[in-house]
Amino acid sequence: MVVEGKKGYRFKPYSMVVERGKIKEFAMAVGDDNPIYYEKDAATKAGFKDITVPPTFFTVIDMWAGPNFEEICRELELDPVMVLHGEQEYEYFYNIYPGDEIKTVSTVQDVATRTGSMGGMNIYLMETNYYNQNGQKVMIARSKIIERVRGQRNE
Repeated sequence: MVVEGKKGYRFKPYSMVVERGKIKEFAMAVGDDNPIYYEKDAATKAGFKDITVPPTFFTVIDMWAGPNFEEICRELELDPVMVLHGEQEYEYFYNIYPGDEIKTVSTVQDVATRTGSMGGMNIYLMETNYYNQNGQKVMIARSKIIERVRGQRNE
């Protein structure tokens, strides 16, 4: 399977305005009771200008505004039954607050194919850059999508 042609592929940009309620809902969903995600007074005492987002909040932006799993599989021509999430990392530059409009640019940075006696895998390195309404890059997310490839067993 030739997948190298997907290197450099750019997804359609998406954006979302960060809502105070979504910040609180996400913090509750992940079980984080830190008051900086719920109470403006606690956040300002901690040095923030308002409540801020928990570390993995950008998943909310991706899920609500970005392409869904089926769209990603279709655009990258992946077999959805064979897809695994490999890893995830975040690099943060600025705090995010309610009312910020976050815009994204998401690309396939690299594609690799690994083969073995039981088949193989295609590994897609994805990178999403997140910008606020002032054009500042606030975060980079990097992830790996692994597509298992069925093969014949060598005996």
